[in-house]
Amino acid sequence: QVQLVESGGGLVQAGGSLRLSCAASGRTLSNYNMGWFRQAPGKEREFVGGISRSGARTNYADAVKGRYTISRDNTKNTVYLQMDSLKPEDTAVYYCAAERHFGRITDTPNDYDSWGQGTQVTVSS
Repeated sequence: QVQLVESGGGLVQAGGSLRLSCAASGRTLSNYNMGWFRQAPGKEREFVGGISRSGARTNYADAVKGRYTISRDNTKNTVYLQMDSLKPEDTAVYYCAAERHFGRITDTPNDYDSWGQGTQVTVSS
């Protein structure tokens, strides 16, 4: 399995930006579709967006569309989540995840094989 480590979380004011990184080791990241998820206290883990193995395709949840951008650099084995125009309701622990079985980006957490430990994002109003 690939090992994933997120970084870049923190505290930001509403309207601000953060960029999260997800660094992979143990396997070649280009073999995996990647997803970003988030989980707020008392809520279920939800899909934020995903990116295909080559980076040619991305998919986003409606709540973040137009504000978040996912990219990847397979030469660095790293995936990024650029978050702009942040809102207090974006506050959550953010996770990256990897899967290698599907030919499309899936938004179902159980479809993903490997998960990072998560990084906290807090947006103040």
